[in-house]
Amino acid sequence: MLKAEAHRRGAVRSSIALAIASAMTIWTAQPASTADAAWPNQVQARYRLQFNGIEVGSYDFTSRFNGNSYSATGKTQISALFGAFKWSGNFAGSGSIDGGAPHPASYQMTSKSKSKTTSVKIGFDGTGVSSVALEPNKPPREDAVRLKPDNLKNVFDPMAATLAISSTNAPEACNRTIPIFDGKARFDLKLSFKGREAIKDKHPTGQPAELVVCRVKYIPIAGHKPKDFVNPWIDYDHIEIALRAIPTAGIYVPYRVTVPSTIGPAVMAAQSINITAANNTQIALRQ
Repeated sequence: MLKAEAHRRGAVRSSIALAIASAMTIWTAQPASTADAAWPNQVQARYRLQFNGIEVGSYDFTSRFNGNSYSATGKTQISALFGAFKWSGNFAGSGSIDGGAPHPASYQMTSKSKSKTTSVKIGFDGTGVSSVALEPNKPPREDAVRLKPDNLKNVFDPMAATLAISSTNAPEACNRTIPIFDGKARFDLKLSFKGREAIKDKHPTGQPAELVVCRVKYIPIAGHKPKDFVNPWIDYDHIEIALRAIPTAGIYVPYRVTVPSTIGPAVMAAQSINITAANNTQIALRQ
């Protein structure tokens, strides 16, 4: 009985971690125009992480732009089941901006739980992934779909994916397919327009009080185990991200990411967003 209960709790803990990680991966801040856009000097955001209506942690994101280059960092802290499950992750990416689009140069992720520490490092060249270093460095599972060289061309790491969408038309912000490689798995995030949603600010900001809601379909390409996508507990076809236009800074920022599952939704919701526009205008959003 005790063994069965321990197994059940372990499965729930893994479910929480994966759902929150999925929400983090599709954080997508994007400039509202193309090559001539003046990218914001800095964006700082804090998000609350909830699982099945219970607050379980936070995600902090910072991006900086300097001329034609960018750097982005993220930090996640999760504690669930009254502290029985703890997980933390640190993310960093850098690269260049060319033609209004990001071109990643490097990505690094480290994660830590009570029982395991892992790290991922990815290097990029002009065509795609040039190097991958994993710790622990285990061989791929035999039942995993093998990665092919073509799978690693013209892809984004999870942090570069945050800068991958550009559009002056709000619905078009939801008309994108984002190719991502996280060091182990290669997948696409296919966005499509779902609708609009009115919101209310606690403090007036002068920005449009409306969200553009995108439906996101997670499409596994390689590196995954096919059996994990047969009757999965996560609804990979109906992930949602709600974006808010910030015309003063020329960007869209995410206000909410929802990952539905059979045991409840994982939600990442904006708590505060601070933006320094290219002309040094300060914009503070609070929820």
